[in-house]
Amino acid sequence: MKLNMENPKVSIIIPHWNGIDILTECLESLTLTEYDNFEIIVVDNASTDGSPDLVTLNFPQINLVENSENFGYAGGCNRGAKIANGEYLVFLNNDTIQEPNWLFPLVDFLKLNSKVAAVQPKILNYYDRTKFDYAGGAGGWLDILGFPFARGRIFQELEEDKGQYDSMRPVFWTSGTAFMVRKVDFELVGGFDESFFAHQEEVDLCWKFHLVNKETWAIPSSVVYHKNAVTLPMFSLKKQYLNHRNSLQMVLSNYSLPLALYILPIRFSLEFVALSYALLRMDFNHVFGIIKSLLWIITHPFAILKRRKHIKTIRTVKDKKVLSWLFWGSVVFDYYIRGKKRSIDIIKE
Repeated sequence: MKLNMENPKVSIIIPHWNGIDILTECLESLTLTEYDNFEIIVVDNASTDGSPDLVTLNFPQINLVENSENFGYAGGCNRGAKIANGEYLVFLNNDTIQEPNWLFPLVDFLKLNSKVAAVQPKILNYYDRTKFDYAGGAGGWLDILGFPFARGRIFQELEEDKGQYDSMRPVFWTSGTAFMVRKVDFELVGGFDESFFAHQEEVDLCWKFHLVNKETWAIPSSVVYHKNAVTLPMFSLKKQYLNHRNSLQMVLSNYSLPLALYILPIRFSLEFVALSYALLRMDFNHVFGIIKSLLWIITHPFAILKRRKHIKTIRTVKDKKVLSWLFWGSVVFDYYIRGKKRSIDIIKE
């Protein structure tokens, strides 16, 4: 295919830790991508299964970054972004495959909308492609207490894709499974917070985009399929811990201090609702994940202060502006107490 220089360069960054088979399928799928100006960067987080050798031998055109330790999704993506040559960066999970034309809708939208910092495709489940995937669906929202949910997925409930989210819409966050950002905006807000390691780092990144008065959108004409929770099992203690801890970090650092202190006791009470629900189900990974996350928050006040200092340096809008993008309710209360099992689509015009 002849190179069209009107298409800005895209850097596809894939953080990876073990799992040769899933990485191979992802890279082979990318070879079918119809876009004509992109590079692929695989950031290996100290894999022990020979993944770096696989990339070097079978995909010599790919840029390989070999880390000496596992820096997680956040650290791996940041290191890939540092060497990226693209105007746009795509952060992509290694357990995905993509429709051949997936890049064009994302690039075209960013080219036409300078106020938008990030866009994501529609993300469907790899094994049942009639349903949205757990990790991202058709873009995500956040309630005022810091609990994220996705269009097409709320907690463990997945919706069937019937075209209900097929319109381009602004959302609060774009899924780390697959999303595209402007490199200049990514650098402006300081990239991913590596203290998150994995899970909800993309929510935090998008929150920072909103703090600098940028928007994030879902572009459903682009489609990616995701296997979900291959690297870190969905119900593992570590996953539960990271999800709760990182969500609490965002609430305590991304809001102004008065609002954070107002929300904190409400948020903590809902942590105990989730804890009680997990106990009733004898889901002990979830129980100990919540407890561990609360202990971390209590014992790491300086980490929160460090994050607050960074947020203060980049913030250009007040909480009132950000609050207009949030769900004014509690998704935890609606799900666990009121029994609402369907996602809420907050329409922003």
